[in-house]
Amino acid sequence: MLVVDTQSYLAQAMTEAELQARIKELALCLGWMYYHTRDSRRSDLGFPDLVLVRDENVIIAELKREKGRLTAAQETWGAALSNCKTVDYYLWRPAHWYAGAIEEALR
Repeated sequence: MLVVDTQSYLAQAMTEAELQARIKELALCLGWMYYHTRDSRRSDLGFPDLVLVRDENVIIAELKREKGRLTAAQETWGAALSNCKTVDYYLWRPAHWYAGAIEEALR
């Protein structure tokens, strides 16, 4: 008998745009300011997808599909931001959404 893990299946099917839309809706409902560069073709390479600010908190997040790979420039930005003491950096994938980790970070 084949057992299907529903959350895993849903996470595999979710696109980056769908993940972003869900995060945006939740973040705005929880009082976060939300920024996403709509057309990154003219921006410096590798900067993360989202900047969220609420009170004294800053979250910078790169979004990827479940099997999406980071570019070298994205890895460089992620490493630099991960070392900051006043910024929380995340690499979020659909599995993080279904596990509740994104909501936990935004609360």
